[in-house]
Amino acid sequence: MSPLTISDWLQSATNTLRNAGIDSARLDAEIIIAHTLLKNRTYLHAHGDELLDPHRREIADARVQLRTERTPIAYIVGHKEFYGRLFRVTPATLIPRPESEAIITILRELIEQNKFPEQRLVDVGTGSGCLGITAKLEFPQLHTTLIDISQHALTVTRKNAEKLNADITLLRSDLLESYADIAQYIVANLPYVDPSWQRSPETDHEPSLALFSEDNGLRLIKKLLKQAPAYLAQGGYLILEADKRQHAEIIRIAQEEGFSHHKTEGLIVCLQKR
Repeated sequence: MSPLTISDWLQSATNTLRNAGIDSARLDAEIIIAHTLLKNRTYLHAHGDELLDPHRREIADARVQLRTERTPIAYIVGHKEFYGRLFRVTPATLIPRPESEAIITILRELIEQNKFPEQRLVDVGTGSGCLGITAKLEFPQLHTTLIDISQHALTVTRKNAEKLNADITLLRSDLLESYADIAQYIVANLPYVDPSWQRSPETDHEPSLALFSEDNGLRLIKKLLKQAPAYLAQGGYLILEADKRQHAEIIRIAQEEGFSHHKTEGLIVCLQKR
């Protein structure tokens, strides 16, 4: 194996990824080599003439191969940033999306506007824990419970909570069935993709349990809408993420279950229990 500098490797890896149809080829190549070298991306630009250690190069080449197979970059490096914090992710958890950060923004507005005597939040279908852990760290007064049906996902959540020093409660449950309290806030990014929809090939690597739902993607959301009133305080809020084409149906069903539509922002629907 002939020696390669960081710059040469980056150019080669970028070409490989671009030829595989990866739109973010250069960025992904930089992320892969920086992660492999245990450096930040700024280091790459200052040390482009540095020769790569053959062992590190083999590891980086293998990671590029994974990326050409459309393995998401977050699974390759093992983490994803959410609301300014790094969360561990594995193929057992959905990769946090920037769009979901709007849930925290809406939650901030609600907490500032409402002074409930108790402050309980439940994150249903928590996955990596990014929503519930972020909520607890941003609003320490919240008594926060993170729920998932997957024990593998809860293991990842626990590690993220420990790493970020978040004092949360974990509960394995099918939605709210095993939850024993009354919450003021329920947040949920449940599976809402119908299997028939067109989607990115990267999603083939994400857990189907966390991504897909039948009934036009609404099966689990409908189930939660029926469950939630029994676990939500009067005037409490249910904040959901869903595809925009599902919003009208969600709001209609929610109104039948005793909710009013508080607001919609991006992919997020905020409902209030009447």
